[in-house]
Amino acid sequence: MSLQVHLAAPAEFWLFGYGSLIWKPPPHFDQRIPGWVTGYVRRFWQASEDHRGTPKAPGRVVTLIERSYWEQLTDHHGSAPERVWGVAYRIRPDRVDEVKDYLDIREINGYTIHYTPFHPAPDAHLPQRSPIQALVYIGTPDNEQFVGPQDPQQLAEHIYHSHGPSGPNQEYLLGLEKALNELSLESGDEHVTDLSNRLRAFMSVQEEKRDGSPSRTDSQILRSPHPVNVSPDLEPRPGFQSHHHDFKRASSVDEQEEIEKTS
Repeated sequence: MSLQVHLAAPAEFWLFGYGSLIWKPPPHFDQRIPGWVTGYVRRFWQASEDHRGTPKAPGRVVTLIERSYWEQLTDHHGSAPERVWGVAYRIRPDRVDEVKDYLDIREINGYTIHYTPFHPAPDAHLPQRSPIQALVYIGTPDNEQFVGPQDPQQLAEHIYHSHGPSGPNQEYLLGLEKALNELSLESGDEHVTDLSNRLRAFMSVQEEKRDGSPSRTDSQILRSPHPVNVSPDLEPRPGFQSHHHDFKRASSVDEQEEIEKTS
């Protein structure tokens, strides 16, 4: 599949984070703005061999999927919000090159650079803001770490068992859920919340097995506020066709990425 290269950089350097960058910011930023991008779906479909897993036992982290491509797949989580919430950081002009080098090391392992319009969330002082052109790291479907759709229960258990140099994979999932819920009343993600609920339930069962204590009841395990549509299998939807992606991709700022995907 071809990728459209977009080399023009914005006058100001803005970085959009939709994964661990939400709660683990880059260095040298002078503004942090919550908001969203459109045209994508956030999914735990990227393997992590360097931070939340190992080459022999990769963990799972989030990436962005072009919505038009995602709609051709059979996803157990059959719905997704129109907005992918996250945070944009403005980097100090005198530190841009340094931060780019840092990000290229943090965001390695299958991620590439793209630019996309970021929509700042309105606030009391600025009820209406113009979109900002922001850099974002995306693990596209043609990268070797892209794993695609997976049964959500199996995925939650995989995350439970995964651990890498940056810590437990479950810490990444639960940290993302918490960070998203703190951005806005509208910023929750059903995919992330459902996986978190499944992870907590599985953790409870494992604790019971270890010490013989009764597991928590469903009322004690936080549940997603919204139902999640579940598809019967992982096969492509009828009429699925591979197609080219017109991602706005830029060349790497030195090739390397991920401590938990800008993800």
